[in-house]
Amino acid sequence: MEAGIVGLPNVGKSTLFNALTNAGVLAANYLFATIEPNVGIVPIPDERLEIIQSFIKTQKVIPAALKLVDIAGIVRGASTGEGLGNKFLSHIREVDAILHVVRCFENAAGGEEITHVDGKVDPLRDIETIETELIIADLQTIESSLTKAERAAKSGEKEAIARASVLKKLAPVLNEAKPARGVIAGLTDPEEIKIVKGLGMLSAKSVLYVANVDENDVNGEGELAQIVRRRAKEEGMQVVPVCAKIEAELSMLAPDEKKEMLAAYGMKEPALAALARAAYTLLGLQSYFTAGEKEVRAWTVHVGATGPQAAGVIHTDFEKGYIRADVYSVADLQQYKTEKAIREAGKMRSEGKNYVMHDSDVCHFHFNN
Repeated sequence: MEAGIVGLPNVGKSTLFNALTNAGVLAANYLFATIEPNVGIVPIPDERLEIIQSFIKTQKVIPAALKLVDIAGIVRGASTGEGLGNKFLSHIREVDAILHVVRCFENAAGGEEITHVDGKVDPLRDIETIETELIIADLQTIESSLTKAERAAKSGEKEAIARASVLKKLAPVLNEAKPARGVIAGLTDPEEIKIVKGLGMLSAKSVLYVANVDENDVNGEGELAQIVRRRAKEEGMQVVPVCAKIEAELSMLAPDEKKEMLAAYGMKEPALAALARAAYTLLGLQSYFTAGEKEVRAWTVHVGATGPQAAGVIHTDFEKGYIRADVYSVADLQQYKTEKAIREAGKMRSEGKNYVMHDSDVCHFHFNN
């Protein structure tokens, strides 16, 4: 699972990506500075790892991680090829969710002018520019497929009928300049859901808005960020305010210097920590943990994953030979201090193959070799 960082040129996408992945030098202020997508792995900050380690001493701690893709700036007309648009849109098609970076600052600190592709900062217009291009690209996909799908449906074949049905539901919505995600959320037929996933609709992807704010508005309380918040609320989306410039500087500081800078801005942690966690949730992911003398580790599974599926993340043999899992929660460990005490209190659960994993589970898996 991976999330793509999307936005207009010069909104701070690459600066955010570099900070998230600690990739180093800030991107230059040029249109289309990113052409081929950059890919990075981002650790997910999780205080539960520290809690576990405080009770179970270990040699190392390994957090969960998220794959991020920095996609080149999308401009008006991208769906018809402007700014290498078709190539960039194909990169969005390959990711599972979108982190939509929206510029919510005028100029950089010190008065440095950062060119806006449309000449003026307007978060709502910027959001609509990106969404419109995604919708137009989806509409092109539908229009090129619908006639063929309708002919195929006359055969009476179940999959062909379902495909035509999905395309007919999507076409009028997209023609009204509305995203496909509204239609897809209402689908209940498993065959139709399977087909729509295969279509790769750009406007169907889950979106997290990233308000790139000014240094004087780290909490995103200014009017430009509020515009994004109102839009996100209307769509049932989330917003994370981030000052890319601050985050880029923080990513290159030593721990003590980082604490000092965070304190100066009244921040408890880098905003990118909240962003990474929000992106993780956006993708429908959760963490479970394993803990022992060698390592305490967070493992990534989809919400709804079963015990065997979770074991398979560690090794495919664990899933194939799964017998059971001994499970407790991080909260149990905080209360009882040791696994022995958890077991004696009857809080250590033995879960079989149908067990659905919970976020914050700590597991010991038993399996046949």
